[in-house]
Amino acid sequence: MSSSGVQFGTSGARGLVSAMTDEVCYAYTSAFLQHLLSDNHGFNKGSTVAISGDLRNSSPRILIAVAAAIRDQGGQPINCGFIPSPALAYFGQQNNIPSIMITGSHIPDDRNGIKFNTPNGEITKSDEDGIRAQAVTIAIELFNSQGLFIDPSANNALPESSHAAYELYLKRYLTFFPENCLKNKTIALYEHSTVGRDIFNDILSRLGAKVLRLARSEAFISVDTEAIRPEDSVLAKQWASEYDVDCIISADGDADRPLTSDEKGEWIRGDITGILTAEYLNASYVATPISSNTAVEKYGQFRHVARTRIGSPYVIEAMTQAKSNDTTVGYEANGGFLIYTAIKHQNRVLEALPTRDAILVPLSLLMLADNRNMTLSQLVATLPPRYTASDRVKDFPTEQSKTILSNLLNDHAIINSYFEPHFGTFKHIDTTDGLRITFKNEEVVHLRPSGNAPEFRCYNEATTPERAIDMNKLCINLIESWKS
Repeated sequence: MSSSGVQFGTSGARGLVSAMTDEVCYAYTSAFLQHLLSDNHGFNKGSTVAISGDLRNSSPRILIAVAAAIRDQGGQPINCGFIPSPALAYFGQQNNIPSIMITGSHIPDDRNGIKFNTPNGEITKSDEDGIRAQAVTIAIELFNSQGLFIDPSANNALPESSHAAYELYLKRYLTFFPENCLKNKTIALYEHSTVGRDIFNDILSRLGAKVLRLARSEAFISVDTEAIRPEDSVLAKQWASEYDVDCIISADGDADRPLTSDEKGEWIRGDITGILTAEYLNASYVATPISSNTAVEKYGQFRHVARTRIGSPYVIEAMTQAKSNDTTVGYEANGGFLIYTAIKHQNRVLEALPTRDAILVPLSLLMLADNRNMTLSQLVATLPPRYTASDRVKDFPTEQSKTILSNLLNDHAIINSYFEPHFGTFKHIDTTDGLRITFKNEEVVHLRPSGNAPEFRCYNEATTPERAIDMNKLCINLIESWKS
């Protein structure tokens, strides 16, 4: 791990493709399976392991290395084809087997990652510690000095892909949402290079929607649902005007984080869609990171709101603290939605899926709006007026950003010098994850190094969308000035 630079982030192991050699990916997979074996946690000799990947260029090669490690650990890989991360995790959960997803999510194509799932869902932070602790033996005849297979032909036989996971995920939503519930809806599906584009079309079409499939790309496009590209904002408004849609739906690379727009082509932020999805599912206990919009507390809809560090493992950990009779869900500001307990609605059941999911969010929003005879923009307007904006400065060394935050935390005079002229006096500091500063006027500045890449992120919150955007621009300019 130290020599390659491929480390665990907030969602699996990630690194540069050049660092994720066959040997590194083989070693990570071996360590994961050894951990499960030693912990009696769903893997034994002869066990099956489900695998899949997103559509970035390096995913097929990494899948081959992962499959080879599974075989050498005494397991049998099941190739589920190229499907969303939640579809793979759900297949593993329903069949009580581990699963491994090759994905870098939203990060650029020169990077990738490996997301590990136990039969119960995403690995926890304690699982990460268990994986790190493994001593992995690698036969020297397998890899050359560059970490690539010496004899690729001996290790490139992936099993024929199975459609079982695809069909199971499709059934999950077609049996929970009412038949033809989208029959009067026109939905634009922004396909780009998300691995969920085909199954999203199937789900939406089979629920009765008219689906417009737009902007499919064979080249990988990095779409970050927290830092939406300006060109995607322009496209959404253009499509909404041109096609008269009820909404636009998309997702990141592995389709666990959704992008949902209203009928005007305005992308709805993930910490807003999370509140509304939780409401549609009648949740009583909601877990969400500290960076999410405070409208969730101000709305007063839920019995308990738990705030966590940023990252789905922390949301999952918080969900385990709920009472047994709670309907427990979690969401993140990136839009990913997690279900910890089964959701029951009339005679329909949506099984628990404690990993980020994308397609559930737009479906829930459309149903909630339809139940209230509203458009999506009208539905969003029912929430308390709290607005957020976020962005990041790329190629910002992680250690440098940590040092800056430490200096700010240790000397409040520095905080005042940077922020008081723009936001006034601060009243509260939260260090749950990064540095979150709440000012007396209820405006928020939240600074945090990314857990997945050398990026410095900033989240802002205000009472108007224009003010949140202006705050974010100001903070990003400030962060840029700190970059050396």
